[in-house]
Amino acid sequence: MGELEKARAVEDVERIVKRGVRRILAADGSTFVLLDHEMCYYADEDAMSPLWKGQRFPVRECVSGWAMLNRRTVVITDIRRDRRIPGEAYRPTFVRSLVMAPILSPAPLGALGAYWAQTRRPWHFQVAALEEISKLAAAALEQFPDGLPDPGFPLPDAQSWRVRPISAV
Repeated sequence: MGELEKARAVEDVERIVKRGVRRILAADGSTFVLLDHEMCYYADEDAMSPLWKGQRFPVRECVSGWAMLNRRTVVITDIRRDRRIPGEAYRPTFVRSLVMAPILSPAPLGALGAYWAQTRRPWHFQVAALEEISKLAAAALEQFPDGLPDPGFPLPDAQSWRVRPISAV
């Protein structure tokens, strides 16, 4: 991830991080999500088949938004058994399990997702690696404040949203 020092724009950060996440975590896919006016903007991805690149979902209706607003990493071993997963968005994809880590600086900027085509519990080192990469991504994104979307609402406000416990099913 030393390449992040050479990044010249937000898009460079996205490209470097999404590839790193997929490679380091041995994932079948990865996404780079930005918080944009109460929406989760799937800015970039590196996956075995298309996911959601370019799409926006309400922050309170998707797992990346949950991770951002709750400032916690989410581990979901089976997407079919977790209420935070919008089935209509995931059904046409290969995704069966995932880890989503917020990008915090200290307010949420976005989230990083790692996805697998099989139900599985990721190793602790994989979760820790994703969290470390999200910290590196936050530091890199801070270099380009003009390139980041406006979240569109005051950020330290997770209380207004129902916070459900994280459970790895």
